Amino acid sequence: MTTTDLLPAPPPRAASRRALLAGSAGNFVEWYEFGVYGCFATVIAANFFTPQAGTGAGVQGGAEALVATYASFALAFFFRPVGALLFGRVGDRFGRRPALVLVIGLMTLATTLIGLLPTRADIGAAAPWLLTLLRVLQGLSAGGEFGGAVSLMAEYAPPGRRGLYGAWQSFTVALGLLAGAATAAALATLLNAEALYAWGWRIPFLLALPLGAVALWLRTALEEPPGAPPAGPGSATGRADPAGTTGLREQARAVVLGIGRIMGWSAAGYAFLVVLPSHLQSALGASFRDALLATTLVNLGFAAAILPAGLLSDRVGRRPVMLCGALGIAVLALPVLHLLQSPGTSTYVRVAAVLTAGALVGLLAGPGPAMLAEMFPQRVRCTGLGLSYALANAVFSGCAGLFITALAARTANTAVPAHYAAAACALSVPALLTLRGNDHREPLR
Repeated sequence: MTTTDLLPAPPPRAASRRALLAGSAGNFVEWYEFGVYGCFATVIAANFFTPQAGTGAGVQGGAEALVATYASFALAFFFRPVGALLFGRVGDRFGRRPALVLVIGLMTLATTLIGLLPTRADIGAAAPWLLTLLRVLQGLSAGGEFGGAVSLMAEYAPPGRRGLYGAWQSFTVALGLLAGAATAAALATLLNAEALYAWGWRIPFLLALPLGAVALWLRTALEEPPGAPPAGPGSATGRADPAGTTGLREQARAVVLGIGRIMGWSAAGYAFLVVLPSHLQSALGASFRDALLATTLVNLGFAAAILPAGLLSDRVGRRPVMLCGALGIAVLALPVLHLLQSPGTSTYVRVAAVLTAGALVGLLAGPGPAMLAEMFPQRVRCTGLGLSYALANAVFSGCAGLFITALAARTANTAVPAHYAAAACALSVPALLTLRGNDHREPLR
């Protein structure tokens, strides 16, 4: 019997597509909500973190209110590693489907409740605390989403298509962010400022209920991928680990290395795709609608690059594609922001600049999920890759809004987002250089 004989048979094409759809649907709902929260950061600051709520409070800022909003945003990210451990354990021990059903149910519930939450004007200081509690629940859910969804997609991927299948996770992230930005832009166009601040901001959060119900329905019909752990305590992680402490050390090193490889993706993704709207308003004086337009364009560039990047990484490897993205951001982030804030820059150049910024992040996000899946064996894949992603996002994404907003206000340096993204990408280059050229051709462990 050869090693090949011990590997699970490739899944049927129809089952692979169903898994891809079910995994992608939950990612879309999760990142739709995060996109909405980022776009409405100034509105949320006015309604929950400013004693005198109103349109004036939202536009003016108080930088303190906006920083408090991003502190709530960051707190949710710091609960992601907890969710990655909790739901990753479920996914590795009992199967991918139970974990994915649980996380989408929790995310949908928490997001819908945000849309129903009374503001500070209604119940006083309890409002920001309730909002923060719901953000914590979202953080737990989001922490478990990535590990389960990427494991499912990678394990169901046909031979030679892991990069493309994993890229769908990132692509639905882009679609979710675009949907959130488009919904916010539509409301900003259809409603006057008073209505938007009073009740219009609730609509995008309430839309998560029907979206989440569809994703939940898709996931309850899932079958476990070939070779997945059987349900019950005697499954893979329930068995004794023959590697013992050495195996745990190796897994810990893999988690740290995974964080290093995706820290640039995490930092640049949030600096450009989520933090940009409120930064353009608070630091550069852009209108709410112009900021949303820029966000929509950068997300379009991001979305357009993801699937081609994942497909290209199946042919040439993960390393060259991701290095191009990291080095491109390290070199071009500052010039792009200078073009955006220069009054002499034409509209076409601005559009090209934001599309380019988004596309460079897409070069990291396309191959990234498959790259992480290839780092861990199946018995710990949900936990390992989920924890790498969650920790990287907690440090380099969750803190992005808080760090950028606070530092820009303190130093009056409007180029802080570009410096932040460029530095993180430059630091991730050595870790990306450790990727082996043939990992994309090897079967999953």
